[in-house]
Amino acid sequence: MIKRRISKVWILPVIASVALLVGVFFPLTQFRAWKQSLQQTHSPGSQTPESEVLKLALLPVSQRQTELEPIAQERNTSVERSRARYLLASDSLQEKPEITIQLLEGLEKDYPLLSGHILVKRAQAYEQIGETEKAQKTWQELLENYGEQPVVVEALFALGKTNPKYWDQAIAKFPSHPRTLEIAQSRLKQNPNQPELLLLIAQHGLYLKDYGTYLEQLKAKYGNQLTPEQWEIVAFGYWEKQDYGKAAIAYSKAPKTPQNLYRHGRGLWLNDKIPESRIAYKQLINAFPQEIDPQGEDAGFGLLRLSRLSDQKEALVYLDQVIAKFPRHAAEALLDKAKLLDQMRSEKSASETRQQLLSQYSDSEAAAQLRWELAQQAAKAGNLKSASDWAKQVSTKNPDSEFAPEATFWVGKWAEKIGNSQDAKKAFEYLIVRYPSSYYAWRSAVHLGWPVGDFTTVRPLSPHVEHPDIREVPPGGSQTLQELYALGQNQEAWTLWQTEFKNPMQPSVTEQYTDGLMRMGIGDNLEGIWMLSSLSRRDDPQERSQYLELKQRPAYWEALYPFPYLETIVNWSKERQLNPVLVTALIRQESRFMPRIKSVVGATGLMQVMPETGADVAKQIKLTDYSLDNVNDNVNLGTYYLDFTHREYNNNSMLAVASYNAGPGAVSSWLQRFGFQDPDEFVVKIPYPETQDYVKSVFENYWNYLRIYNPDVAQLLQEHTANYKN
Repeated sequence: MIKRRISKVWILPVIASVALLVGVFFPLTQFRAWKQSLQQTHSPGSQTPESEVLKLALLPVSQRQTELEPIAQERNTSVERSRARYLLASDSLQEKPEITIQLLEGLEKDYPLLSGHILVKRAQAYEQIGETEKAQKTWQELLENYGEQPVVVEALFALGKTNPKYWDQAIAKFPSHPRTLEIAQSRLKQNPNQPELLLLIAQHGLYLKDYGTYLEQLKAKYGNQLTPEQWEIVAFGYWEKQDYGKAAIAYSKAPKTPQNLYRHGRGLWLNDKIPESRIAYKQLINAFPQEIDPQGEDAGFGLLRLSRLSDQKEALVYLDQVIAKFPRHAAEALLDKAKLLDQMRSEKSASETRQQLLSQYSDSEAAAQLRWELAQQAAKAGNLKSASDWAKQVSTKNPDSEFAPEATFWVGKWAEKIGNSQDAKKAFEYLIVRYPSSYYAWRSAVHLGWPVGDFTTVRPLSPHVEHPDIREVPPGGSQTLQELYALGQNQEAWTLWQTEFKNPMQPSVTEQYTDGLMRMGIGDNLEGIWMLSSLSRRDDPQERSQYLELKQRPAYWEALYPFPYLETIVNWSKERQLNPVLVTALIRQESRFMPRIKSVVGATGLMQVMPETGADVAKQIKLTDYSLDNVNDNVNLGTYYLDFTHREYNNNSMLAVASYNAGPGAVSSWLQRFGFQDPDEFVVKIPYPETQDYVKSVFENYWNYLRIYNPDVAQLLQEHTANYKN
């Protein structure tokens, strides 16, 4: 019923952002007073439990109105009253604009941080009720009083419909504002021969549906006029859209930096232009023969790539160059060299190379990989003591390695196998403390007897989850942006962020984290989760430290593991007698909660239902009118099929999840081939790398939802960590 999905490649517009810090245009004394009151209830990094309005802001509109109204009617001029009025005004704008106007009357004086946004809503409300003159007057007031703030673009956009000079001002002063991009698109429809507008969209419009079309127009019509810096903008756009072949060509015309030359070669490789890729990597190496950019994609990385595209003899030469000239990549080159020498049957040289890696680069990721590979080889040969010794070295010498959680877990498993329950317990307890967000932390919790469900007991559970009652504001962006975000005004916050995000090509940790939050706020969960999770790749010591600090915040994990479409997921999970947290975990892995997303093989929607599977299930449940893009229909069909895979394998959720990804035929063949004495050993024997990673990822998601949102598991984890450290 489900075809094996060869790769999880999704088809969906990518959202990106760009540009300009906010100035605050109200009296300084008034601003200082406001700032002081704001910091008391709403400082970055705090959960601000004092603010009742910020708690209500996270509730659906229908559930918060009656509680906001008495706060909004208070006689004082507190921040809470201002917030309540603004929220109620926003909620009523579409259906009751007259109420919006009443609520906003004079509010800009009491709520200076959002004064520009207050005028925008007032003007929009006047427009809705047909008071054109009052709307125009309000737009002019916004323009006169807040002309240096990005929010003024709303006035420029509205006024420019009758006077083009205002649109010119928007383009000149706020090129990255979403309204400015609307202006650019509108003008291009009237006259497509405007390269400056095409370039503006290329630089700032990555999130636009037709972004690729604009790039093509710019390249086709004006490619011979573009400067190298402009080609870099085009190249970045193609790279972000994962159109690597076109990105490679564009990067070849961009400034000759190490990263640009590297991406030229890498893009050609990803586009299956292997001979051309070799030439490009050689150009990179000739241009930058030494390590000059310790943080970027440089010639050392290019040399590594080139070695993997070359014959054995030539590859050895390249690897030796990396080892000699590029210390940042030397460890990885040594590991590659050892494997290459093994293939060439130079066992002594291979052994010496491995010893060089372990002695000179003991704390490297490559050394961790080698130790883990040696542990696995020893285990396969039946030498569990040697396997455990190598695995212990990973957790002690390479504790931050991506291999460390798995290696530590198998230290415990192998100790269990030889009857050493005390050492097994120690390994599992240490793993939960050291790597609490990993799949192997969940497996360790299972082995320690924690009530978190095992593969055979997860299905019928219905874990209690508690959501945060207030939003922690992002560390980046202006105070205005932070206030909008805390109020749940996601679209307004995201719009403002487009003008504040300065470095989309090379964002700081703070910028990337803030950008991830903004994307998540508007439902761009695919890119939002990527921006948040990829922070783990930072290897600069200072940036790494900033990331590790972020990881200590509950808000980071809450953003990384969201609960969109909760009511629909819970309803259909109950209908199918499935654990709703498990279903949520599976959806996060399948689609990142993007309801209209499609894979390259046609899997669609939240649960990535294949069209033929959906049609078959719909026939069985007599669903005649459905759409895979519809959230309710998709979860209905997807949970039915997940129920089917559970029933196929006697409610073993690991086999059911594997079957959901690879199909029941594949899982049945693996059971016949490997047997099923030990579920942990079965998982690592799954021959489809995608499915093996999928199973681990779904249950890692499941575990993280539990540890973040289930009070019992969170408390258990907290007590365990405290006791372990003591």
